[in-house]
Amino acid sequence: MLIVQKYGGTSVGTTERIHAVADRVARTVKDGSTVAIVVSAMAHTTDELVSLAEAMTKRPSLRELDALLSTGEQVSAALLAMALMERGIPARSFTGRQAGIQTEPVFGSARVASIDTKVLNEALSDGVVPVITGFQGYAGDDVTTLGRGGSDTTAVAIAAVLKADRCDIFTDVNGVYTTDPRLVSKARKLQMVSYDEMLELANLGAQVLHPRAVENAKRHQVPLVVRSSFTEEEGTYVTETSNLEQTSVVTGIAFEREVARVAVIGVSLQKHGLATVFGTLAREGVNVDVIVQSVVQTVDADVSFTVREGDADATLQLMRRMQEELGYRHLVLETELAKVSIVGAGMISNPGVAARMFEVLAEVGIEIKMVSTSEIKVSCIIAAADMEKAVKSLHQAFLESDGTVDA
Repeated sequence: MLIVQKYGGTSVGTTERIHAVADRVARTVKDGSTVAIVVSAMAHTTDELVSLAEAMTKRPSLRELDALLSTGEQVSAALLAMALMERGIPARSFTGRQAGIQTEPVFGSARVASIDTKVLNEALSDGVVPVITGFQGYAGDDVTTLGRGGSDTTAVAIAAVLKADRCDIFTDVNGVYTTDPRLVSKARKLQMVSYDEMLELANLGAQVLHPRAVENAKRHQVPLVVRSSFTEEEGTYVTETSNLEQTSVVTGIAFEREVARVAVIGVSLQKHGLATVFGTLAREGVNVDVIVQSVVQTVDADVSFTVREGDADATLQLMRRMQEELGYRHLVLETELAKVSIVGAGMISNPGVAARMFEVLAEVGIEIKMVSTSEIKVSCIIAAADMEKAVKSLHQAFLESDGTVDA
């Protein structure tokens, strides 16, 4: 059996933790499995490197920033390879370039273009455990990084090209929970979750796995296991279908803080106003989430959409510059909002889930400002002050009962 194991920053955060990881890898090898390892930088290392860059300049070159940040994973990989060799396990560290990970020529958020597996396969054939730096690759003569969650993405990509039997993502939590257990004490670990459910949860704020990693795992049918590097407890399996015996309509509840709502009142439909608004935001790199449009008259529309609070000021400036072009009458910004979402594949065949969600929120006096839905999720924009109450109420209604919904 070929297993790719990825260890996050907290898992390799100290030399003691790296020794513990080496013990775990050694046990896996001695049990008869072939193993390839992907590591993140030691905990807080990336933040420290960013601080060093900012001490030099407030606007560091993206090329030089990637060259700097990539060193963090090289430290982890080399140290873990040393620890494995100390235990009699042949091991060798590989940078992204040495591992053949070629990316787009983009700094800071590159995507993996291809992986030449020759060197890695040779190492595995020789009985050597390759310890690969996550988060990085190369384009031409340059080092590139994959952006947030890049080590998860590296691990899944390596597992796909090596045709691994599974990819274990080791982190500081012991699996995927119905919601954040730090917020809801009765949150429970899921034994299994589908790719689609995990992708929605990840996109909606759950930080256990990065959406790009889940998306690639689904595309290449790589079975994932999310588990803790601090215990031997079984984790959560992420596969094509979730547990067939699962009776809950809702699988999990995700939430996201620091949401802002922008309302543009009276956008001209004749001037292709919507295309102009969202095309401009996309070109400026502003990520738009929930969108609601209402057409009061045939000539114009009222449009509301959400962005991250950190993008709110830039969004307002863009909209103000386009007022003459769009012909809108008013521009409104509302901050201190949050998004709460219910997710579950069972929602496809169970009508009434959204209505029950709205009832639960109404019963505890929470006003819903915007709604977004898909086949397997319903998201509500609410006041940030109500977020914790909303999550607890929804968890109690959907996941601490039998999970049935009256049609």
